[in-house]
Amino acid sequence: MLAELGHFALVLALVVAAAQIAVPLYGVWTRNGAAQAVAHSASYVQFALLAFSFLALAAAFISNDFTLDYVARQSNTRLPAIYKVSAVWGGHEGSLLLWALVLAGWTAAVARFSRSLPLIMSARVLAILGGVSVAFLLFILLTSNPFNRLLPDFPPDGNDLNPLLQDPGLIIHPPMLYMGYVGFAVPFAFALAGLMGGRLDSAWARWSRPWALAAWCFLTLGISLGSWWAYYELGWGGWWFWDPVENASFMPWLAGTALLHSLAVTEKRGVFKAWTVLLAIIAFALSLLGTFLVRSGVLTSVHAFASDPSRGMFVLGILAVVVGGSLALFAARAPVLSSESRYELVSREMFLLANNLLLLTATVVVLLGTLFPLVADAFGLGKISVGPPYFNLLFVPLSLLLVLFLGVGPQANWKRDNAGRLLRPYSLILLAALLLGVAFPLIWFGSGSALIAAACTLVFAVLIAILRDVAQKTATAKAGRWAGIRRLSRSYVGMQLAHVGLLVMVVGVALTSHYSLERDVRMAPGDTLTEGPYTFVFRGVSDREGPNFQARRGDFAVLKGGRQVETLHPEKRMYAVQRNVMTEAAIDAGLFRDLYIALGEPLDVSATGQAWAVRLYYKPFVRWIWLGSIFMALGAVVSASDRRYRLRAAATATTPAAGAEGVS
Repeated sequence: MLAELGHFALVLALVVAAAQIAVPLYGVWTRNGAAQAVAHSASYVQFALLAFSFLALAAAFISNDFTLDYVARQSNTRLPAIYKVSAVWGGHEGSLLLWALVLAGWTAAVARFSRSLPLIMSARVLAILGGVSVAFLLFILLTSNPFNRLLPDFPPDGNDLNPLLQDPGLIIHPPMLYMGYVGFAVPFAFALAGLMGGRLDSAWARWSRPWALAAWCFLTLGISLGSWWAYYELGWGGWWFWDPVENASFMPWLAGTALLHSLAVTEKRGVFKAWTVLLAIIAFALSLLGTFLVRSGVLTSVHAFASDPSRGMFVLGILAVVVGGSLALFAARAPVLSSESRYELVSREMFLLANNLLLLTATVVVLLGTLFPLVADAFGLGKISVGPPYFNLLFVPLSLLLVLFLGVGPQANWKRDNAGRLLRPYSLILLAALLLGVAFPLIWFGSGSALIAAACTLVFAVLIAILRDVAQKTATAKAGRWAGIRRLSRSYVGMQLAHVGLLVMVVGVALTSHYSLERDVRMAPGDTLTEGPYTFVFRGVSDREGPNFQARRGDFAVLKGGRQVETLHPEKRMYAVQRNVMTEAAIDAGLFRDLYIALGEPLDVSATGQAWAVRLYYKPFVRWIWLGSIFMALGAVVSASDRRYRLRAAATATTPAAGAEGVS
């Protein structure tokens, strides 16, 4: 009965979402404030209905209701309770319901925190978000209903959740990723609402920017969690391997990063309006493209959810309508995107424009590498693989060039600056950075290379430039340096924190890629292996019984300087229902290095016992990759919390009579 109520709540949510489009837009057309205000109430009701539907599905998992087809395919009586909850979004149907719930949550948040906006603006924004909800609720109800019954024949114990998803990282990763994916619908809605009303000024950018920051923050954390999961769960020690589904989330992140910088220029100077609107459309379109790639069956990946082409075509149809309609409106409203402001070749605007061009070029590089094999296959050109060599060759130089702009761009003046003034201090900065960049790898690792020295020099140069900029901005405070730091705007602090996070990530990527050590060896009980300063002693394998799996558990002692510093227990797990064998790596994590051990296959039996194939890694600075992501996400949070977004929004939103902006 609860499942039927959940299904009914889905249908009601569709009706409410349709009303959320029709009634407010009618109010905009007729200048009826009461009709426009319906958008807020409808947003809350839609969120409540979808939350109830989601909880009803979760209750079915917890109670082992295998009469539901989706529950039978994704759960099992022996599945631990925590994974029964995460199984709700572990498959196609449930993940789409989560998608719709997250969108409704963002919509309700906009309704709640947009009271200071002109009513006509918030009505348009909420109506556009309601339109996206209608599309996805139709998708769920027509092709992907999680409440379909299996009566009278249903499995008594269920099929079990994919063992790859039975992991704490996969409990958090998809919701966080969806918060980012779907969150870009909000700046998209603000962009279209601004086009409809002909209002694309600094106030509009100020209203949009906190939402873009929040979505970017969640997407940053979601991608980072996915990278972390792949690192410790797949047993190969890698943190990124340019998987097409990984790329599907990375592309909107790149476009979203460009959007944040473009919004900053529009807010400060009232320029880049066309760029900002176009980037908002691109970021959300790439989020929909990622949904299509994951659910269409055109990709084979451990991350993919579905292999039903008809479902993929539905998403492709949504993508075509969103992109086509948005670009048509963009073209129709082109005259309102012009700006009277001007800026010189040497100015902060130009640096940010270069930043946007680099980010979009990087997005195109990833897009082509992801889609080209699909296009080639569709046109009968054969199976073509585009792997890491392509991405590394094209993406890495763009990334390093982008990092270079971090040091100069934020220190340039708006509108006009002098190249000599900007570059004058960089002779000393570059000299200091070169010394540090060459010395650091030699001192820390005892060896270096030209590429590592160049990367470290670039990072140190930008870091010194950031510290110099902060020092200059705080030195003028009469009450002292601490008072000057407290006077820095949160937007500025968040920007620099995010930039430092990127530098930390670059250091992690460069050092772990160059200095990681890997050994694939045969080890029998009693065997030892020395790697760097560490000695690994294999003590053997024992059996372990899990809640829904059986495991062979390795026992490795880690010694340094003759003293045991850690004991690691990698596992080979056999999941009882699906009969899948999974590798569970054992990791001794540290701020400056990870020791990583994964069991391979059992080999011959020696005099001391069963020998095993063992993979050992020494990975320096690998944690800095995810530490940098945390800094970047924290920077977005700090920037979004800047009080001026609330105060100025309230000051600029002197609520006009309904329809004062014009008729859509």
